[in-house]
Amino acid sequence: MNEERKEFTIALAGNPNVGKSTVFNALTGLKQHTGNWAGKTVSCAEGKFEYEGITFTLADIPGAYSLRAASAEEEAARQFIISGKADGAVVVCDGTCLERNLYLALQIIEAVPKTVICVNLIDEAEKKGITVNAEKLSELTGVPVVLTSARSNKGLNELCSVLKELMTVEKDSESMKKYSETDDENDEQIGIISERAAEIAGESVSCINSEPHKFDRRLDKIFLRPLTGIPVMLLLFGVVMWITAVGANYPSELLSKGLFALGDIMSEGLFSIGAPEWLEGVLIQGIYKVLAWVVSVMLPPMAIFFPLFTLLEDFGYLPRIAFNLDRCFKCSGACGKQAITMIMGLGCNACGVTGCRVIDSPRERLIAVLTNAFMPCNGRFPTIIAIISMFFVTVKGIWGSALSGAALLGTIVLGVFLTLFASFVLSKTILKGTPSSYTLELPPYRKPQVGKVLIRSLLDRTIFVLGRACTAAIPCGLLIWLAANIHIGGETILSAVSGFFAPLGQLVGLDGVIIMAFIFGFPANEIVVPIILMAYLSQGSLVEMNDTASLYELLTANGWTMRTAVCMIIMTLCHFPCATTCLTIKKETGSLKWTLLSMALPTVVGVLLCMAVKLIWR
Repeated sequence: MNEERKEFTIALAGNPNVGKSTVFNALTGLKQHTGNWAGKTVSCAEGKFEYEGITFTLADIPGAYSLRAASAEEEAARQFIISGKADGAVVVCDGTCLERNLYLALQIIEAVPKTVICVNLIDEAEKKGITVNAEKLSELTGVPVVLTSARSNKGLNELCSVLKELMTVEKDSESMKKYSETDDENDEQIGIISERAAEIAGESVSCINSEPHKFDRRLDKIFLRPLTGIPVMLLLFGVVMWITAVGANYPSELLSKGLFALGDIMSEGLFSIGAPEWLEGVLIQGIYKVLAWVVSVMLPPMAIFFPLFTLLEDFGYLPRIAFNLDRCFKCSGACGKQAITMIMGLGCNACGVTGCRVIDSPRERLIAVLTNAFMPCNGRFPTIIAIISMFFVTVKGIWGSALSGAALLGTIVLGVFLTLFASFVLSKTILKGTPSSYTLELPPYRKPQVGKVLIRSLLDRTIFVLGRACTAAIPCGLLIWLAANIHIGGETILSAVSGFFAPLGQLVGLDGVIIMAFIFGFPANEIVVPIILMAYLSQGSLVEMNDTASLYELLTANGWTMRTAVCMIIMTLCHFPCATTCLTIKKETGSLKWTLLSMALPTVVGVLLCMAVKLIWR
């Protein structure tokens, strides 16, 4: 061993859904999702950990099934492996289905001599009656083998010990020639590796159960059959929407009252020290009140939705949705994985856009990016729910909540149909092409780790999304206050803008104030309704109105009818994405053209639908 060297780089590789990121998190302590969906190991992540005086840099490369580079993830994994940057490799395998994982392991062993096979999820394997003989597996593969259960930190200390011992061997670069000099394997080589993987698994794995995956198969008969899979999916998300809608009401009200009361205290504090009225207006009536509204409206539903969403993800259900909707998306010229990005869009469209990275085809990825705004995000839910409860569902109690949840689910289903329609139009016009094939991993069903799910969803998703929304809301609050308080020709800029858009509002069954509110609400969807109230009441700052009855009276007094409510729901569902999402689209596509199209597409659809509603209603 080179005694002077105390730092090594280790490539962490493996198939999707084997717990690779869980191993990464447990060793490095970094926050990163488990799995191979959006926001996870799409690009190489790195983290450091120390063991007995040696520092290891762990590179969590994208999940891959082989080094043949059949997808963007596999290409990234391949390039890192053959680059020679890694001093060694850890290949994480699923103990419940070892044979499938050994194909990649055997390839990496040939490319990186100092490799360790980490057989993870060994606790789940034991529950299924599956036993992995680590000594036999090590003998047949020629590399060290460690059995782990990363979710409970079992076996990770032994893994570190083996890594340290393995680094004492001088690196042999000769065996890396195969993958650095050839781009692919021929069919004969593939067959040889596959047969070898089957032989090794057959000799090193035993099972006392004749059907170890019986439980998974039973659930899949329900979740994956066309007659039951779609209804169950709608029922599950209906329940999630109902819990989100009902559960967020009370905490939102408390937050709103508390934050607005704090704003009043800060106003009194500023005036007590002699601050000018315009400064209090900018800081409190403008910036702070917009910020308070965004937090009180966004935080409770996100704090409920994201954990529920993550529980379904942890359970292993989300890839089944992609499977069920694959045929629909194929008919639309898109990819079934787009279903996952759509579901992410329900929490935040910016997250949904980022999630489109999991789609391999650039054309289909772009379709998913351009159509994600048709899914209503958490910022639009409160507006839709309020309109439903005021104009369509007047029943109180649990039945009223159930009807409101059903109506909200119906709105989301409309968004799904519009997404499929827009995807079809794009695939037949500016983004022509044949739908590509892809590999979809259906992970085993696992008991969700509720504690970790809550922490992960709150820190990694809720707080992250809320932070971005608040960043956008601060300049928005300043802009709205200025527009509401600067007078030109006897009227405020806000009034002038709403008057300018009055003809367009009448054309689509709305009014100029509503159109103006959507435009000024570009930084954050949450503030559209407060801007409408501010304009109707001729106030210079955002108005707090938590009483639904008072809100209904104000809206009807300003000409709202049931037709207005229908058009408002449509425009809330179909309008340009918020500033945060647009910036994300620009970053993901690298193109201003596609960003502008992503804004124009849902807006045009919304305008046409509202015009149709007005015409039919008449």
